[in-house]
Amino acid sequence: MAVNSLTTPQKKSIEFSGSTARRYYEGAIAAFLFLCAAISILTTIGIIGVLIFETVEFLRQVSIFEFLFGTVWTPLFEPPQFGVLPLVGATLVTSLIAMVVSLPIGMLAAIYLSEYASRRTRSILKPALEILAGVPTVVYGYFALTFVTPLLRDYIPDLKVFNGLTAGLVIGIMIIPLVSSLSEDAMNAVPNSLREAAYGLGSTKLEVTLRVVVPAALSGIVAAFILGISRAVGETMIVAIAAGQSTILQFNPLNPMETMTAFIARVSLGDNPQTSLEFKTIFAVGMLLFLVTFLLNIISQRVLAKYREVYQ
Repeated sequence: MAVNSLTTPQKKSIEFSGSTARRYYEGAIAAFLFLCAAISILTTIGIIGVLIFETVEFLRQVSIFEFLFGTVWTPLFEPPQFGVLPLVGATLVTSLIAMVVSLPIGMLAAIYLSEYASRRTRSILKPALEILAGVPTVVYGYFALTFVTPLLRDYIPDLKVFNGLTAGLVIGIMIIPLVSSLSEDAMNAVPNSLREAAYGLGSTKLEVTLRVVVPAALSGIVAAFILGISRAVGETMIVAIAAGQSTILQFNPLNPMETMTAFIARVSLGDNPQTSLEFKTIFAVGMLLFLVTFLLNIISQRVLAKYREVYQ
């Protein structure tokens, strides 16, 4: 039956049924997307809930003052001591070394890719640099242990086989792509009109880069730095393989040391009963690590919100 031969009520009935089906279809898609978002949110809430519950159970048996300010961490020995500062100190040392490596190199790489490299060079170098981000961290760990440490021991005789220096250096190498990519994206977002205005005033390429582009992209660069620090603090496999398992409070990167993430990986292997106080230590350390990274992410968001430049 031809459409033109349909009466007006019949046409309205077909249009109504089509719009109803379309509404149901779009509603189903919206419900599916909401479910996906809800799963991620509920998973996060579940993880945080488990951390809080197990940490409270741990702190019922261990003083929070002893946990935060104690200088001896021997939860697996007799008598057990639960001062987390040795783990915090090791995490701080390896993260600082990683930042010394990754922040300047990543920043300089971003400046070159954004301001100096040709389009063809950028299309080759940026993907090649970001390949580093796809290498499994366990590979970085064994690279640190079997290549970087023997190389450094040729120049630093006091360097132990397991040490914080090697772990920090390799973590820094690993997060260079993160810092450089985010910083370069921030600099690329600066409009060319600012560059052209600076060139019109007689500025050199270096002056435009350092006095115009970098200040204009400062919020994104700082956010990249903070996210890089969060990544260094939360790294597990490199420090678990290359840094060692010493829980003595020290700040000498030439010696073995154990970070918070390395301790969690070691204790969670299943050698301790899940109901024991020793096993609950991983949740207390995990909660402390979560709070540190959460604070860094909040700082990153505040920096972005406060110093972000909006260009038309």
